[in-house]
Amino acid sequence: MSLDIAVTQDLASCHLLRRIVFIEEQGVSEAEELDDLDGSSIHLLATEHDLPIGTARMQIKGDIAKIGRVCVLKAHRGTGLGAALIRAAIDVARQHSGVTTAKLGAQVHALGFYEKLGFVAQGPIFDDAGIDHREMVLPL
Repeated sequence: MSLDIAVTQDLASCHLLRRIVFIEEQGVSEAEELDDLDGSSIHLLATEHDLPIGTARMQIKGDIAKIGRVCVLKAHRGTGLGAALIRAAIDVARQHSGVTTAKLGAQVHALGFYEKLGFVAQGPIFDDAGIDHREMVLPL
């Protein structure tokens, strides 16, 4: 498989993937999906044969790397790509001096997925764009 996951400046591809998964599939409003954080974020793009198939973004704030907007096209779910994206984001976070924790808001149905990657749920369930989420952390 010609799969590549790398930090990217190709925001158009990231936005297209997020539009397909979050806006079209999950019904998140465009206003909630497209925020002002993309400019200050690190973006990862997964491609197969140079076609975008998954993305994630990360914000570094002090000692925390917040991973978000993780999505994989439907045809590539269940292949391990989501886990590979998270591991790639964790690797990038570890390269930033002073970052000690990776954090994310997981959709409740995906808690087990993130737990297998070492994240631990904390705090109450909260609503994000009409979808139940829970904060999860991973010490780096």
